Amino acid sequence: MILNLDKFIETEQPYWDELRVILDRSVGAPGFSMTLEEAKRFHYLYQRASADLARLNTFAAEDDVKTHLEQLVAQAYSDIHETRRRPRKLTPIYWLMNTLPQTFRRHLGPFWFACIVCLLGAVFGAVIMAVDYDTKFDIFPEMFSHLNGSPSERVAQEEQAIRDGMTTADSSYATFSAELMQNNIRVSILALALGMTFGIGTLVVVFNNGVILGAVVFDYIQDGQIVFLLGWLLPHGVVEIPAILVGAQAGFVLARALIGYGQALPLADRMRAVAGDVATLTAALAIMLVWAGLIEAFVSQLHEPAVPYWAKIAFGVIEFTLLCAFAAVGGRNAIDPDKATF
Repeated sequence: MILNLDKFIETEQPYWDELRVILDRSVGAPGFSMTLEEAKRFHYLYQRASADLARLNTFAAEDDVKTHLEQLVAQAYSDIHETRRRPRKLTPIYWLMNTLPQTFRRHLGPFWFACIVCLLGAVFGAVIMAVDYDTKFDIFPEMFSHLNGSPSERVAQEEQAIRDGMTTADSSYATFSAELMQNNIRVSILALALGMTFGIGTLVVVFNNGVILGAVVFDYIQDGQIVFLLGWLLPHGVVEIPAILVGAQAGFVLARALIGYGQALPLADRMRAVAGDVATLTAALAIMLVWAGLIEAFVSQLHEPAVPYWAKIAFGVIEFTLLCAFAAVGGRNAIDPDKATF
């Protein structure tokens, strides 16, 4: 019961005005959507206005006040419960900062599965190197045949080349960087596309890539070149390897849609349902590979004395930390346009 109508209206009017501002923005801005905090505030204001209207109906209030509040509550109710999908925000910044990390987290299961497969491959590669070191000559692809040499010899050659004034613009560095980029693009696209083999091809590609990675890491560690390895691998590897895993993630998403286990939808509908997410993950791995390629060409190939190894290692750690933070919290305060109800 309202004991003082004027005081009641004076107290509640700011909340009604705030609700009106939000509703006017919603009507006047096509594609308008709210952050999570804004949506919570909007729902609170709607509930408060509804309660105020119920209290006014028990009191002989002026008709214009009741009418205004009835219209306000009705419009807010319509906005909350409408089934019409609002236009998606397709701006590149919104996609990058919200859609991409939301999509990644929506398919964390396939990503972690790809990580486990790659890790198992790496362990296998390291074990067979430990058991029979001569297998390294069979593990590395032809384009990486120079890795068959001694890590210590390669480190000495790389550092001497830097002392002799070689830069990342020299042909040997440019060729090696181009070979690595070509290989990583091929592996990523294969991992994605082979999802159409019900994930079997993706599994093989990721495991094989893990074997090569494990063999390289073991080779350099057992030769006492762990600092060089970290300084060479971290700057580009902390983005490049996750990019390959994102490609595998997209491949496993495709495979799950193909298999359709536990889903009653027809195949065409299942594929349509994941098409947007697969496209987003594909674009994500493309961006990551471009960044990794640039870092590989202009940072990773520069060794001491030109660039201290600790600086390259620190750069890689910072990159990886930022990437993890982006994947974990990016877009959490924004409502997924595909899931939005108002």
